[in-house]
Amino acid sequence: MRYLSPKLLFLVAAFAIFPIYAAAQGDAPPPQDPGQFEPQERRPNLLQHLGLTQDQVRQIKTMNRERKPMMDAAQRRLREASRSLDMAIYGDVLDENAVREGLREFQQAQAEVARIRFQSEFELRKILTPEQLVGFRGLRARAAEARRKMGPRPDMPPGERPVQRIRQLPNRPPVN
Repeated sequence: MRYLSPKLLFLVAAFAIFPIYAAAQGDAPPPQDPGQFEPQERRPNLLQHLGLTQDQVRQIKTMNRERKPMMDAAQRRLREASRSLDMAIYGDVLDENAVREGLREFQQAQAEVARIRFQSEFELRKILTPEQLVGFRGLRARAAEARRKMGPRPDMPPGERPVQRIRQLPNRPPVN
């Protein structure tokens, strides 16, 4: 099973949750043509595209307010678990138990981020009407296509990649 890096996972979660945030804000200018987004436009106006009612906007804002502290804490835990696992793997002394424990903590933190994200999407799904859901799927498909066209992005900033960390360590004899 392939694991996503914490930063890539954060980007995926951010893009999945982004429409919820945009709907709650409702301050993006409407595009000229609803079928086409202008390149300089950062996000679509979901109020216009989906026709959300004031009650739906209120529900989404409440959901976002409740979700944000949980997601922030879960993402912080995921970053910390990732750093800890990196240190266990690339540290001077190799301790297989520390690596296994670090991996377990990382997987638990990753699962918590995913649980919060999917629960939020599920809650949003319950708020949308069937017609709005169709429009929402279209917006997500266009956003995914735009991300695909942008090409791959590095999942970690330079200097934090494990190979670069190793190169930055002082030369020491290998530990058996």
